[in-house]
Amino acid sequence: MGELKGMKELFAGRHFDREIIVLCVRWYLRYKLSLRDLVAMMAERGLDIAHTTIMRWVQRYVPEFEKRWNGYARRSGRSWRVDETYLKVRGRWVYLYRAVDRDGNIVDFRLSPKRDVAAAKAFFRKALRTQLRAPVSITLDGYAASHRAVREIPNEDEAWKRTKLRSSKYLNNLIEQDYRGIKSRTRPMLGFKNFDYAAITITGVELLHRIRKGQFALHRLNLKDRAAPAI
Repeated sequence: MGELKGMKELFAGRHFDREIIVLCVRWYLRYKLSLRDLVAMMAERGLDIAHTTIMRWVQRYVPEFEKRWNGYARRSGRSWRVDETYLKVRGRWVYLYRAVDRDGNIVDFRLSPKRDVAAAKAFFRKALRTQLRAPVSITLDGYAASHRAVREIPNEDEAWKRTKLRSSKYLNNLIEQDYRGIKSRTRPMLGFKNFDYAAITITGVELLHRIRKGQFALHRLNLKDRAAPAI
């Protein structure tokens, strides 16, 4: 992951104050605003900011904010509900794989250009790296590729040997409802023009979603040897 930069170093050389940058990035990720909405809102405060500048801030700072917050992340439960939804990038569908635990806490997510066995396995590997332990159970809907991925992945990594596969449309209502918060935010963004930009933006939206759910051990912010989150 690399050493985290200090806050002063992270924002060094920027024309606008750190508070303005963080505010624009947070509002863009949190509320149903387009980049041009934010430009208009900043203009009312006497600030002339181009929408492309805010877009660059999102790209530059979301990965840094995520690194900082992940240092305080709580591990999710071990009963995962997994599903995928779709978004458009340059007029083509891409797929957002997501998992929540039985309490609705976000386990992990991954944006993928494809929806197949390899994509599902890539998501499960990412989730394992995030959680540092495999789930006791994975609940899926009826999509065959994801079922195959769960059946095959124990042959590639023994960490998954004890994971049980369940299929239940009813139990997966939890994650389908959780998608609403993500889609309600991405809809006003008026479509993504670039896959990498979409992936970073979704990372920021998911981060704010996790913060609202209380998935971070904020009592640890008094540790003197760790950089506090900015967003």
